[in-house]
Amino acid sequence: MTTPFTGGCACGAVRYAISDEPIFANHCQCRDCQRISGTAHGSYMTFPRREGVKVEGQARRWDIVADSGNTKTHAFCETCGVPVYLTFEAMPDLFAVHAASLDDPSRFRPHAITYASRAHDWAPLDRALPRFETMPTT
Repeated sequence: MTTPFTGGCACGAVRYAISDEPIFANHCQCRDCQRISGTAHGSYMTFPRREGVKVEGQARRWDIVADSGNTKTHAFCETCGVPVYLTFEAMPDLFAVHAASLDDPSRFRPHAITYASRAHDWAPLDRALPRFETMPTT
């Protein structure tokens, strides 16, 4: 068994521990992620099973409709305001965390860049990563 992925918000009110390995890790450059992160992209690790996730503390949730038309739910700490994780209505088993919320952010290893079509010249990312103009479907 691997070391669990642990993390949480800045003040410690919301914490998670995940026993699975991520199935996808990406830098997303869509406008929603830009606005939520306050910069040019959001960085995420997505895990395959909600059963492998333990969350402690109460996160505030905010639903938005993605370009696909599906709802994604952002969870953040209502005390410090830090975004911590996401869930997806169309794929209820998946659980994604903000890479910066990890206790050990060095464990984040991005696989790809999504929504490269919305990138800003002032914030270049690793050119060696595969780039998708939007979100890949498979």
